Amino acid sequence: MSAPALVILAAGVGSRFGGPKQLSPIGPSGETLLDYAIYDAMRAGFTRAVLVIRKELATPLDEHISEVTRGVVPVQFVEQPVPEGRAKPWGTGHAVLAARDAVAGPFAVCNADDYYGPGAYRLLAEHLTNEAGAPPLHALVGYRLDATLSTHGGVARAVASCGPDGLLTRLVEVRDVRRFGGPRLGIRGSTAGGGPREFAGDEQVSMNLWGFTREVVAVLEQQFAAFVAAPNRASDAEFLLSSALDDQVTTGRARLRVLPAPDRWLGVTFAADVPAVRDEIASLVRAGVYPADLRDAFTCL
Repeated sequence: MSAPALVILAAGVGSRFGGPKQLSPIGPSGETLLDYAIYDAMRAGFTRAVLVIRKELATPLDEHISEVTRGVVPVQFVEQPVPEGRAKPWGTGHAVLAARDAVAGPFAVCNADDYYGPGAYRLLAEHLTNEAGAPPLHALVGYRLDATLSTHGGVARAVASCGPDGLLTRLVEVRDVRRFGGPRLGIRGSTAGGGPREFAGDEQVSMNLWGFTREVVAVLEQQFAAFVAAPNRASDAEFLLSSALDDQVTTGRARLRVLPAPDRWLGVTFAADVPAVRDEIASLVRAGVYPADLRDAFTCL
């Protein structure tokens, strides 16, 4: 089996953030969260990166990544087009399809604006190297819901339900998830249909860190064709990986193992999230998890 590739979803518009989060400096030497993702994946056993981007970000991303990685990591760029009449692309499922010609074997998928921790990539590399069978067995790294919230606004999360064997049974999108006050502090969100949901906080959620065999592509193509052809589809609807994999599992076309994350997740949904994430990365640098300048580490890979 070939060594896995890392597909990085970097075509987001960043409307709530106020600009391209993909290039926001986070590390002590100006590193982005994207840089830490590539570094953690490469030292876990991934051999190349595929960035799914918007056309206008191609040059600044190429210049930044080349400067930080020193050219030691093979990086390929593919464009996720924005359909006519839309302000942004079709979503995360469509982003993976944009990269289909760039991956020939197993691959992981992550967001460019999230930090997942080095242990998460090691889990995925081990899974993708050892797992096989039919139907295909994919993987999702799950994070505790209460550790993925922002203090600056509501967020969207896909909440996972698993059987005793650790395999996914449902993955449900919940919107505007946030803490609420009152006599009993809790977490609340709403389903796609508008129904309220309350959570304890220890639920496993998807932060868009996946491990796939190549078989996922053909099924996603079928699902996307049905999505586009749907007569009642909302004009701003997105083809999401979470919804697509939930459907694949519930219809028996795939299995999906949820791997509990060994590290803390960090992310920048809102611009106000940046200072806290910078502080957490600085703490990891002081602890020796990363060097003060990631450029030095890439030259030693």
